[in-house]
Amino acid sequence: MTTFDLGAFQQQISSQNAALPPIDKWSPDFCGDIDIQIKHDGTWFYMGTPIGRKPLVKLFASVLKREDDSYFLVTPVEKVGIKVEDVPFIITQWQKEDGKLALTTNTDDVLIVSSDNPIQLFADKKTAVYLPYALVRRNLWARLHQNVFYQLAEMGVEKELEGKQHLTLNSGDYCFSLGEL
Repeated sequence: MTTFDLGAFQQQISSQNAALPPIDKWSPDFCGDIDIQIKHDGTWFYMGTPIGRKPLVKLFASVLKREDDSYFLVTPVEKVGIKVEDVPFIITQWQKEDGKLALTTNTDDVLIVSSDNPIQLFADKKTAVYLPYALVRRNLWARLHQNVFYQLAEMGVEKELEGKQHLTLNSGDYCFSLGEL
């Protein structure tokens, strides 16, 4: 593990003054792994202790980057590896807005389900069960919380997709599967 100055890292991120920093334009050198982990339930830990300050979690989430199956926190001058048990975000709320489905993550990101922010079925890394995940941004996905999944499933419509029966929903013109029946 790399020696990590949490305060300095936080200051580098905070100085960017942007809702979502342009991390795709930054290409700092890899500085090693640090002891930050995002648990299966979406809780962030630093050195084995939950990070209880939501603004700090949101700040870190804003500079989170995924490359292949690895996750990094990135600033203009540092890139450090972190561990993610499944995906970095959990969808904790939903609502319908003008016939479109708006989802909110545990870090208060809001996305409208569409072809830009699709929902796809992936195997949960803990249970291996195929569940719906939503693309939040920059190759970063969120798993639907069980309560959200059940609420959406109540509105689902049975439909055949690729020769199999699925429970589907629409968000505007975008149709997606909540799972195979």
